[in-house]
Amino acid sequence: MAPMVAVAEPAHQPYVPGPVPRATSARGGPAARGVTVGRMTNDWPEHLAVGAVRFARPTGRFEEIITFYRDDLGLPVLAEWRDKQGHNGVVLGLPDAPVHLEITQNEDPPVVPPPHPENQLVLYLRGPAARDAAAARLTARGHRPVPAANPYWPERGGLLFPDPDGWLVVLAPWVFGRDPVPTPTPPA
Repeated sequence: MAPMVAVAEPAHQPYVPGPVPRATSARGGPAARGVTVGRMTNDWPEHLAVGAVRFARPTGRFEEIITFYRDDLGLPVLAEWRDKQGHNGVVLGLPDAPVHLEITQNEDPPVVPPPHPENQLVLYLRGPAARDAAAARLTARGHRPVPAANPYWPERGGLLFPDPDGWLVVLAPWVFGRDPVPTPTPPA
């Protein structure tokens, strides 16, 4: 699936389902690269009054995962429980952001299938300096970036670090939906 490039629309525009427009550019813009340009909206569909979003996944390495996300990456812990009906869990998130990552483990470590290279948590950071600071913190704690299966990220300055389960954390040097997507640069 091709990555999506956001096009901001005014906040008062309601979501309207329909065909996704394609950008055109004689200079090799998104359409020339085969990238679909979608509509960005700040409004939820009327029938879907969502107040927060949480992505949950299991792990067989609960303590290592907490160390990676909380201590090494630095995500705040919003909630944590131990042996609640046979389950351990942690909810990580960002201050004032209603998007959370929940990691769970039952008392018998689950059989967690190996991750696909597209199993990614993408953190859109506020520029190259913020990406470099996050990467330096992870590197100082013994983590190393890995090559991307999809050239989209490295061509735009993204760095990928695997968590203890092998899921990839992408450090992207722009904020999706706010900043322009960096122009691709060929790999060195």
